[in-house]
Amino acid sequence: MKVLHLLQSNRFSGAENVVFQIISMFKETDNVDMVYCSRDGQIREAAKEHGVNYVPIQALSVTEVKRVIHEQQPDIIHAHDMRASFVAARACGNIPLISHVHNNNFDSRGLSAKSIAYLLAAMKAKHIFWVSESSFNGYAFHKCFEKKSTVLYNIIDVDALYRRMSEDDNAYDYDVLYVGRLTYQKNPQRLMRVFEKVASKLPDVKIGIIGAGDLEKEIVALCEELHLQKQVTFLGFQANPLKMLHDAKMMIMTSRWEGTPMCALEAMALGVPIVSTPTDGLCELITDGENGFLSDDDDVLVQKVADIITDSSLHSALSEKTKEMARQLNEVAPYREKIRRAYENCFEK
Repeated sequence: MKVLHLLQSNRFSGAENVVFQIISMFKETDNVDMVYCSRDGQIREAAKEHGVNYVPIQALSVTEVKRVIHEQQPDIIHAHDMRASFVAARACGNIPLISHVHNNNFDSRGLSAKSIAYLLAAMKAKHIFWVSESSFNGYAFHKCFEKKSTVLYNIIDVDALYRRMSEDDNAYDYDVLYVGRLTYQKNPQRLMRVFEKVASKLPDVKIGIIGAGDLEKEIVALCEELHLQKQVTFLGFQANPLKMLHDAKMMIMTSRWEGTPMCALEAMALGVPIVSTPTDGLCELITDGENGFLSDDDDVLVQKVADIITDSSLHSALSEKTKEMARQLNEVAPYREKIRRAYENCFEK
């Protein structure tokens, strides 16, 4: 069985990380061959580092996807997120389509061009995976597709995570890390406002920002405007940020919406407490005050960040609870089996 994974982005981030892990889970399976396909870019090097068979396309278009289908001859197309699923639905012909929604986008919750366009993919798909209950329930037409939908929460292979972390033997001393794209969804402007208040409480705080995106120049300028150059270091995209994350005292997120963020799962597995806005995906991972903190109030976020940095007992307690939760969440075998079963069902009459 040959599976073609189709994605829109040419960068390595959350959904791309999920797909790399799916491919890794099936590597030891003799009868499943997987190919990763997206626009060419930074993702090519990430695929090489992860040992993933990568096929580039010039654009996420019906013509290009048809070309790759003709060349690769897949038995199944596993399209990730709504746009890739829409293009795949138009290009796949009689090849079975699995659609995998990794997000809970605002623009798919009501009647919108995106939600209506995704109808084509949803109708064509043999099965639809949703990253969370809120992702499924948030889609305007979700009730039409209940019978062929499954909520599949993201997981990580913890053993593989620690092996990958061990490849970096450097030591880091960031108090706070942000890991993610610098885009509208992640609300980096709010992140900088929080950092400004943290720095006023703790002038010697060391903050690292890992990631790039279309708002990067704006956020760097905002950092300078807020006079945070002493406290904040922009680290750009990091192919392997795990040791940086492990060595940090905490991770912060200020997203407007999330699915099940891979960076949060990684932080938890490494015992790194998270302070975050209460987005749907984080609410399913964090119990406020037990293994992290959730708040939509900037002042509360600031205080919790300061508390974790300055109170070693609190940090230790949160870290242990975080690891405990990660152990409960990250079971590879049942996750892989759900995907395998969806593939096999594509060929059942």
